[in-house]
Amino acid sequence: MDRKALNLPILISLVVGNMIGTGIYVLPASLAEYGTISLFSWVYTSVGAVFLALTFASLNRRYPKTGGPYVYCKQAYGKLAGFIVAYTYWTSNMVSIAGIAVASTGYLGFITPVLDANGPAYNHMTALACELGIVWLFTFINIIGIHTAGIVQLFLTLIKVTPLILVILVGMGSVHLENLTQFTVSHESTFTALSSAAALTFWAFIGLESATVPAENTRGYRDISRATIYGTLATAAIYILSSFVLMGMIPASELKNSQFPFAEAGTMLFGPYSAVLIAICAFISGLGALNVCTLIQGQIVFAAARDHLFPRLFAKLSKRDVPVAGQLLSSTLVTLFLILTIEPTLLKQFNNIALLAALLTLLTYFATTLSELKFIIQSGQSFLRVLFTKSMLIALLAAAYSGWMISSFDAQIVGIALLIILFCIPVYYFIIRKYASA
Repeated sequence: MDRKALNLPILISLVVGNMIGTGIYVLPASLAEYGTISLFSWVYTSVGAVFLALTFASLNRRYPKTGGPYVYCKQAYGKLAGFIVAYTYWTSNMVSIAGIAVASTGYLGFITPVLDANGPAYNHMTALACELGIVWLFTFINIIGIHTAGIVQLFLTLIKVTPLILVILVGMGSVHLENLTQFTVSHESTFTALSSAAALTFWAFIGLESATVPAENTRGYRDISRATIYGTLATAAIYILSSFVLMGMIPASELKNSQFPFAEAGTMLFGPYSAVLIAICAFISGLGALNVCTLIQGQIVFAAARDHLFPRLFAKLSKRDVPVAGQLLSSTLVTLFLILTIEPTLLKQFNNIALLAALLTLLTYFATTLSELKFIIQSGQSFLRVLFTKSMLIALLAAAYSGWMISSFDAQIVGIALLIILFCIPVYYFIIRKYASA
């Protein structure tokens, strides 16, 4: 493995670039139906994400190996748990890729009517072809080499954060406080609205662990820890401030029906031509997140295959340290998923995919925090002394946050996620175990 492939700036771009994808460009419209209480959901989710980032940084210090959550859970609870986490994490990553492809294509609809799901010229098959083209473009970029994918990611991240920062800085002067007075706009209780909005905002934090997954292609755990923590903090600040500006500029009744909220904000601030530029930047932002997810999907399959928990074929690396078989399999499954989840309304398709990806990732994060708790308890110190340590407090808060977030999802999404997890148990015992015992 090339330990110089991903330096600190590239690792930070992996974290920031994976989290700041299409979510921040699309979610303001979805969150507007809950009112300005969704701003508190951003704050709450950001705090929980920081606790998770600190937990991942600590775990990477213990086990600086490629695989991220899979490695930590396998070390803590054994091969079956490792396989379940690898399978769940891999699935959530592929679902995220599908969601990003859908949302990215949606922003192109601002430029091309045939991709505008709210317009009469919208064509399902054209949108699908665009989504699949995006997926396979970045599959081949990652097959070329991990360093190439890293350089591409750094470039895409710089492009994607620029319009967000401009909207924040310039838009502060156009915030109308009366637009922020609709605290809740539904008949749900405040707690239910907060939890429901937080379930959506968490999707925008998926990827905070990105720097831990290709650990053996980095310069060590210090770079990984810094990238994870700094990247999460920077992303949280951008999310909160940009959402505040958009909700202050555009009334909730208009915002909740908008497919292009940032493009509309750009029109208000800089004129009609800037809206096209922001739509292009939103599209590029999605490409950056998709690039990281594509990198991760191959790495997680490789890590599990190297431990004989996936077929040996997926443990083979190309001359440029790329698990080509894992990349091709994953992108093929993403292709099938996109075909099977076509919806007449793009925003509805995006919300369904986003919620499933968020829940599967949350289950992975919850299992990871339990691994950290086990490692802390088994550190050799007395239980009372360990109980009041900073690392225990952080891990407990991260676990509590993950658990509460899981409880906020509706029964249908939880049922689908449980079926996905339960399916992997017989797969392990009847197909994979012979590799695990090798």
